[in-house]
Amino acid sequence: MDRRQFLTLSPQRQKAVKANITGGRTDSGVGAYTGTFDTGQAVHLLKRTMFGATPADVAWCKGLGMDQAVEALLTTITTVSTSPLNTYGDDITGIAPGATWVNSAPPPAATDDLDLDKMRRPTYQAWWLSVMLSQGRSIQEKMVLFWNNHFSTEADKVLDARLLYRYNNMFRANGLGNFKALVKAVTLDPAMLIYLNGNLNGKEVADENYARELQELFTVGKGSGSHYTEEDVRAAARVLTGFRVDPVTMTSYFDTTQHEITNKEFSDFYLNKKVSGQTGPAGATELDSLLDIIFSANEVAKHICRKLYRFFVYYLIDDAVETNVISPLADIFRNSGFEIAPVLRALFKSEHFYDPLNMSCLIKSPVDFTVGMCREFGVKFPTAYMDAYTAWDTMRDYMAKMLQDIGQPPTVAGWDAYYQEPQFHELWINTDTLPKRNRLSDSLVSAGGFEGLKIDVLAFADQLSAPSDPVALVKDSLDILYRIDVSDATRSWLKNTILLSGQNPDSDYYWTDAWNDYKSNPGNASYQQIIESRLQTLYKYIMDLSEYQLA
Repeated sequence: MDRRQFLTLSPQRQKAVKANITGGRTDSGVGAYTGTFDTGQAVHLLKRTMFGATPADVAWCKGLGMDQAVEALLTTITTVSTSPLNTYGDDITGIAPGATWVNSAPPPAATDDLDLDKMRRPTYQAWWLSVMLSQGRSIQEKMVLFWNNHFSTEADKVLDARLLYRYNNMFRANGLGNFKALVKAVTLDPAMLIYLNGNLNGKEVADENYARELQELFTVGKGSGSHYTEEDVRAAARVLTGFRVDPVTMTSYFDTTQHEITNKEFSDFYLNKKVSGQTGPAGATELDSLLDIIFSANEVAKHICRKLYRFFVYYLIDDAVETNVISPLADIFRNSGFEIAPVLRALFKSEHFYDPLNMSCLIKSPVDFTVGMCREFGVKFPTAYMDAYTAWDTMRDYMAKMLQDIGQPPTVAGWDAYYQEPQFHELWINTDTLPKRNRLSDSLVSAGGFEGLKIDVLAFADQLSAPSDPVALVKDSLDILYRIDVSDATRSWLKNTILLSGQNPDSDYYWTDAWNDYKSNPGNASYQQIIESRLQTLYKYIMDLSEYQLA
């Protein structure tokens, strides 16, 4: 793929892109990376593991070095002390405006709870966006998004924002832990039970919905080595009979009267293993036996490693990647007892991750684009809770218009761009969404801002190493905002045409004097306007180029 031409989405080029090809675009593997760890590598690591990277983040990462930075990103836990609030007024469960509804009682049985959920849901989504914006130096929030896509649920189907909030927090607490334990937690989670009809699965008529997705999407996948059968789906559905949801406690429970107690036999893909039928409360333990059988398949580790690879590295898995990256990572995954962190640790410290062909090769998702831009430019959001929720929801709604509505993926498979062959991430960009991206960045960096939000270009430039030096200012800005290098001609144009306003190319002092005048006279509106207008033009131009769409 020509990264400089990724916006040319001609049918001919789309047909040429394959999800799986023979040979390899690179022969690098998971051996330890021993090369230079400078600004380019630090920004690459940060923007793949976080949403955006500020100048301070980059300095922190470079100061630690690769090994310590990766460890910090994987082990730092950011405590989220906030929760969604009532911004909608009247609440039939008695939650006052400004108070959180996450532990409220369910609506009275005689009332229609759909209207209440429709009012709460935007506040849940806005709150989630606020957590992304305020993330610490940790992979935690990227993993929350990854798992919400992998174990997808749709708000329109769950219809209880309280359960969605708890589901979201489950990934925040367990997103870097044991995958097998996470699958069990998801299986028993009330939001998932409702979403895929697990709460309706009973001995009279076993519902196969969750049993199918458990294997096809969540664990075994649909790779070439996946050969589970329809009988396996039916057997798993029978194992999972009897789980129900208590709307008062917001937990799941096991109804022994709805569990099928017969033995459940599986195909030769699972080595003809059997789950022995259990009676009474012991019936709930059949889930553990089912997971033991599923996780005995080698394809589970490969499927999850492929999903992680496509999310954090690149969408194309060719023969070389399968052999040199996926298989070794899958071995690490199995040998660790399906711990997630060791896999990511090996990936983020590998020569493959820092291979130049794997840097600046992903198109930013709408979340990466929007949250990353707000974070790296330090966009200030209101502090009053009503104004803050309005601003967060405005940004959430704009991301939805760019095809990624957090909390509302289009299908159980998640957002198309993370899995749909052959385009994958190219699906984020089309003739409707690209102009929307440009309008958002143009508005945020303009004097008028966007819906009350604005990029402070003066504050951003002031964080760089030498903002009074136009050459250094352009270089530092591009190093942080771009993931692909630009030509010397483009750098010169940015400096000479924008910062120097067409002055003699050797007249760098023009910008230096203007910057120093502004810094020495903070109350002088004329000096500030000279600097601010040129910086706004500079960053608007930078963000309008296709290179800014790459992570």
